[in-house]
Amino acid sequence: MSGKGKATVLGGGSFGTAIANILADNGNDVALWMRSEESVKDITENHENTRYLPGYRLNEAIKATTDLVGSVVDAEVIFVAVPSKSVVSVIQQCSEHLDDSRILVSTTKGIQKDGFRFMSQVLRDSTQCSNIGVLSGPNLAKEVAARMLTGSVIASESEYVRNRVQEMLSCQYFRVYGNSDMFGVELAGALKNIYAIAAGMATAMGMGENTKSMLITRSLAEMSRFASKLGANPYTFLGLAGVGDLFVTCTSPLSRNFQVGLGLAKGHSLEEVLDNLGGTAEGVNTIHLVKEKSDELGVYMPLVQGLNEILFEGGELVTVVKNLMLGEHNSDVEFVLPGPHTK
Repeated sequence: MSGKGKATVLGGGSFGTAIANILADNGNDVALWMRSEESVKDITENHENTRYLPGYRLNEAIKATTDLVGSVVDAEVIFVAVPSKSVVSVIQQCSEHLDDSRILVSTTKGIQKDGFRFMSQVLRDSTQCSNIGVLSGPNLAKEVAARMLTGSVIASESEYVRNRVQEMLSCQYFRVYGNSDMFGVELAGALKNIYAIAAGMATAMGMGENTKSMLITRSLAEMSRFASKLGANPYTFLGLAGVGDLFVTCTSPLSRNFQVGLGLAKGHSLEEVLDNLGGTAEGVNTIHLVKEKSDELGVYMPLVQGLNEILFEGGELVTVVKNLMLGEHNSDVEFVLPGPHTK
């Protein structure tokens, strides 16, 4: 099978638009479903998404549309790039067309409160399709749209899914690596958003590079510890979808979750920060869900606990960092020292 094919991207936000642009650059027949007629007109006539990716010219072959069902009827690969809160409602509207003749790929880095489900599980539960994958990695949409060199990961239990997505997306500026640990990749993508909020706060408060380095590495320890408890492969967190995505999200002002942390540390309310964001920050909702799940499982996650206090209980980051210094968990690299990894 050749690399070119017919693809649809559901969601005209920054990352969905960037993925559609790659697909079109690679010669695929690509439809981009968007809710807004104004945005469809913008892309069709001006070849630019001025709302989410202003200043980045898009491939003229992208076919923007508001016809959800029509966009998926003949698509071979469907990339789901809507916010996590909208995935179920969007998929339900076109689920009768989503069977094993398609490949469904989630790019959404969030968790459904209902059953602590990740997007791949939502897609599996909501459709008749078993060809499911997850695309994740250090992929800031504006850099992808600018065609800067970028690596990503397609994770799926299906070799067919991995190979087909690699064929359609890989190009000179976008390299796609494969991974069979779909759950681990998806978990890493959701969890790193939490820690980006802490990193943004640390930057705004003028904390030193040593402090920020400690926050990032302890974040990685928490992520892998939690993932292992849930059955994911902790080694997945050493790759692009883990430490790669964590690093870029915790250090770049292009990260929306990083911007949330910056805004909070500057004294703005959470509501004000989210209103001014111009996009979805999945980490805000993820924090409370992971806090509840870690309590249930008995997994030691002081940063998650502390961030939950900051966002929802009026705590302060300085106190969280101090508590981290006094914490009981003294292992540097997870799973190296013998003994339990829950305290």
